[in-house]
Amino acid sequence: MKIEHITSPNNSKVKLIRELYIPKGRKKHGLFIAEGIKEISMAHMSGFNLHSIFINENFIHKKDIEQFPFKNSVFYQLDTKLFSKISYREDTEGIIAIFESKYTPLNQLKLSSNPFLIILEAIEKPGNLGAILRTADAVKADAVIVCNPVIDLYNPNVIRSSLGCIFTVPVAISTNEETLIFLKTQKINIFATALQNSSLYYEVNFKEPTALVFGTEAHGLSQFWRKEATAIIRIPMLGKIDSLNVSNSVAVLCYEVLRQRR
Repeated sequence: MKIEHITSPNNSKVKLIRELYIPKGRKKHGLFIAEGIKEISMAHMSGFNLHSIFINENFIHKKDIEQFPFKNSVFYQLDTKLFSKISYREDTEGIIAIFESKYTPLNQLKLSSNPFLIILEAIEKPGNLGAILRTADAVKADAVIVCNPVIDLYNPNVIRSSLGCIFTVPVAISTNEETLIFLKTQKINIFATALQNSSLYYEVNFKEPTALVFGTEAHGLSQFWRKEATAIIRIPMLGKIDSLNVSNSVAVLCYEVLRQRR
């Protein structure tokens, strides 16, 4: 274990962290940031390659560092003032790590004998994606497939709102067309979520291979998925509004799949 001190805000490693807070920087370097002990540990246990670790000298000390599983890593130590300039969250627990990004191709997803997938078309909000990943982890979905992505998978808000589940749930990035071919090849039933010409979700059989497909809150699901779906399903809306937050809708339907299969 080695500890190096960084005192200048112009240090190249400090500049790198700042770059990684924007999508262009993450894409350029193929790296992303994880903050907090839980998220960093989950990324490490899930096989993400560690690039570097930064600690706040007033929060984490040498005896604490010795408890981490990164025995051969260099720890870069910063004072509180400089550390606050590189942290995205206020409650980072005094530790930030940089990991190498990785993406799972569709053909490398390891599916169970009775697959259950969550398909997200052009999801727009990092917080929603993070919350959906937490649900996917909770119900042990085989994977989440993000089609035609609008946001970066390793956006700090995705990592934060997922509570590290972005590292525990297989996530693939794809197009609508590629995903459709994959689902048909795997003989997985496609259930599109929409209000028009739909069945109530609890009247549908999810006991066979299932893919739940969700659109954006602003525009809903595209005609592409409505046309290709095995069935179109809806959640009953009895009040004044006609839709739930997408992460809430995912949770409702995922637990119906779990209920039926158990």
